[in-house]
Amino acid sequence: MSKLKIEHGASKINLVLLKTNIEDGISSDIDLMCQWSNNDRKYIVNELLRFALAQNEDFLKYKAELMTSPARSPVNAKPAQGAGKVLSDFPAKPDSTSANHS
Repeated sequence: MSKLKIEHGASKINLVLLKTNIEDGISSDIDLMCQWSNNDRKYIVNELLRFALAQNEDFLKYKAELMTSPARSPVNAKPAQGAGKVLSDFPAKPDSTSANHS
């Protein structure tokens, strides 16, 4: 089994916003790992996710199948231009200031 390796001070990467909620204990451990490694929280979360994804053999097989199958295309990880808005789990609230103005 491979080991997770966190490089000290290596937080310079391109990021895409991912809104989610995590458990309080996990959040505390992430903050502690940030202190220990002298890295941003974003970097630590990315490294943990990258490590977890690399450990899941079923997912890696699925990903490889998508890359080799012309009938199925992988999900595009990069947002389309102009897609900078973040979608949430909650429906958008109507804007009361513009609803009654014609």
